[in-house]
Amino acid sequence: RVSFMNNQKPQKPTLSGQRFKTRKRDEKERFDPTQFQDCIIQGLTETGTDLEAVAKFLDASGAKLDYRRYAETLFDILVAGGMLAPGGTLADDMTRTNVCVFAAQEDLETMQAFAQVFNKLIRRYKYLEKGFEDEVKKLLLFLKGFSESERNKLAMLTGILLANGTLNASILNSLYNENLVKEGVSAAFAVKLFKSWINEKDINAVAVSLRKVNMDNRLMELFPANKQSVEHFSKYFTEAGLKELSEYVRNQQTIGARKELQKELQEQMSRGDPFKDIILYVKEEMKKNNISEQTVVAIIWSSVMSTVEWNKKEELVAEQAIKHLKQYSPLLAAFTTQGQSELTLLLKIQEYCYDNIHFMKAFQKIVVLFYKAEVLSEEPILKWYKDAHLAKGKSVFLEQMKKFVEWLKNAEEGKQQRGSQVE
Repeated sequence: RVSFMNNQKPQKPTLSGQRFKTRKRDEKERFDPTQFQDCIIQGLTETGTDLEAVAKFLDASGAKLDYRRYAETLFDILVAGGMLAPGGTLADDMTRTNVCVFAAQEDLETMQAFAQVFNKLIRRYKYLEKGFEDEVKKLLLFLKGFSESERNKLAMLTGILLANGTLNASILNSLYNENLVKEGVSAAFAVKLFKSWINEKDINAVAVSLRKVNMDNRLMELFPANKQSVEHFSKYFTEAGLKELSEYVRNQQTIGARKELQKELQEQMSRGDPFKDIILYVKEEMKKNNISEQTVVAIIWSSVMSTVEWNKKEELVAEQAIKHLKQYSPLLAAFTTQGQSELTLLLKIQEYCYDNIHFMKAFQKIVVLFYKAEVLSEEPILKWYKDAHLAKGKSVFLEQMKKFVEWLKNAEEGKQQRGSQVE
């Protein structure tokens, strides 16, 4: 009978110190940017300064060389002619090429041609997108290590690439580096960058890109804290030939101030602050931020209307509105000292009553209340009725106002007649 033990295979003897041959594919390739650099530089030197030929060479080389691994080296070469050391200097012992942005002519046309090289390369090898963005952020931090001409070329190129969407506006964060800001490098660079960006697109396209990355309200940070004012920004960029950028920042500042004013107003109203305090605060803000009375009256109206939970029943909402608005009429009266402000308020009331269906029948009652409370006067009401009204709900509101307008006209005529008799 064969025992169970005999069925087991005998173990092979092992030698101590035995070596196993490693397969080639398991060996991790050594990171060697120098060899990669030599290949690219040799190819660029052979290609010469014909940028179309450069683009073709880079396209073909991507199949043979590891762009994914050496993206930073690749972009360093294309921008600066060789691998950059920390701080932005080129190592003396490194081979370099003159087929690069920094060695090119300092004009917009040349930079547009270089932008095409980067566009084609990144379109062909999509995975380079992130590496290129990181490269530009790094280059911006290295600005002090470059010459003025090199900075100008990089600024023009960056502006073009931002305009055509190759780069995202978030790269501008690098310009807020404290040392670059303090020494005026950021602001000077921004001038060249925005000029080429606006030249490719327009200020509206620039504004959209900035808004997407929440940078529309941060442009003043290009200057040190003691110079972060609209006046300083406006003077600097207007003198540099960027009036549209100055106006954009001024508008952004005004929009910010309006939002802040509305927020503060609503808080003051909900606390029940005295009107004299609210009026004083609003007038100071108007002066400080150069906000017009028309803008303010529109803000007050929407603030007043947003402090209440309105009744959903049409027959009750008019009564509620009159009671509420009567209370706030002294506040509105303080900011309707001009005919244009009164007209603005009338248009806001019309818009509100049209947009909030339960208020459709309340329009005339609100206007009459404001007339009696001396918030609105005859002339703007008559002008609104004649030709200054909005199209929204026009027929309904004009019909509502018909009798009151006739009464106003008669009262106005009577006043004029009494005036002529006195004379």
